[in-house]
Amino acid sequence: MTPSFREGEVAFDAPGANKPCKTWYKIYGDLSSHQGPTLVALHGGPGAGHEYLSPLTDIYEKNNIPIVFYDQVGCGRSTHFREKYGDTNFWTFELFIKELDNLVDHLQLREKGFFILGQSWGGMLGGAYAALKPKGLRKLVLSGSPASIPLMLKGTRELLTAIPEPARTTLEECDKKGDHESEEFENAAKEFYGRHVCRLDPYPDDVLCAFKNLKDDPSAYHTM
Repeated sequence: MTPSFREGEVAFDAPGANKPCKTWYKIYGDLSSHQGPTLVALHGGPGAGHEYLSPLTDIYEKNNIPIVFYDQVGCGRSTHFREKYGDTNFWTFELFIKELDNLVDHLQLREKGFFILGQSWGGMLGGAYAALKPKGLRKLVLSGSPASIPLMLKGTRELLTAIPEPARTTLEECDKKGDHESEEFENAAKEFYGRHVCRLDPYPDDVLCAFKNLKDDPSAYHTM
């Protein structure tokens, strides 16, 4: 089945934004004719954007389940808040939960039901959202998402010990200094990413989009 898709935007009243906001989305499939639940994909980061989740379109092609991709605020084609860098009162779970709820209501998904697939940070968001028992949520799928931040940090440190020198020491020293944007850090991080984020070489274009989104506006990622 050749995927048909449409793009759109929905106004979003982001708490504390003090400016008009929007959430950009893309839908594969026809929500009006489909009688069952729709899948909503939550990307990671926060701030990585929707592109790298593009293989999920196979679910529509093989099972005729419509899929909603969207860029969470702070990245991609949705409203950015660079002026909120470091503002922990703004960048909260509640912000992204409200945005997700707003999108679900706008697309009228509650009556027919919807599934959520959250990857990495998206799974953390999906878990927090599911805990509120929102009307219409049928299933939650977590992909590569931590259940415990302390355990995630412990596991990351263990993975870091296997990174060859000098990249390992560079990553450790840059992390201590809070330096996550220098060329030195980025070069060393490639060793870690190549082992534990994406093992394809070269990276697919959609994966490169995620790194581009995070570099373009790291406000949410660095703050949270």
